Amino acid sequence: MNEPQIVVGVAVIRAGRVLAALRPGPDGGWEFPGGKVEPGETDEQAAVRELREELALEIKPRRSLGPPQAIGEKYLLKVYAADLLGGEPVLHEHSAIRWVGPAELAGLNWLPADRPFLSELRKVMVCDI
Repeated sequence: MNEPQIVVGVAVIRAGRVLAALRPGPDGGWEFPGGKVEPGETDEQAAVRELREELALEIKPRRSLGPPQAIGEKYLLKVYAADLLGGEPVLHEHSAIRWVGPAELAGLNWLPADRPFLSELRKVMVCDI
């Protein structure tokens, strides 16, 4: 069996709120934007590239929000907290975005693989306020 493909999700934090992106379609839901790590890239390089491509944002990844989560058998999701350095989100692949505070996190219908990162994210967000 092949090694799973690493996928990075990015919890972009600005002024104590995190950017949630809505993936459209029947398998859709709220997620941390991001994408696949390409050969030769670090997780952090992939996070910067993906956020630039998907949302026209410049970010600086900070730290992991916990152990990787399997997405089926083919993918392994790693989520990183990141600071927003510049830009305003432009929707290329998502149908909506929201900036949400720590108390609002539980109210969104997060994709299953993203949910395990919410507890650690909440801690990071509360420390940033």
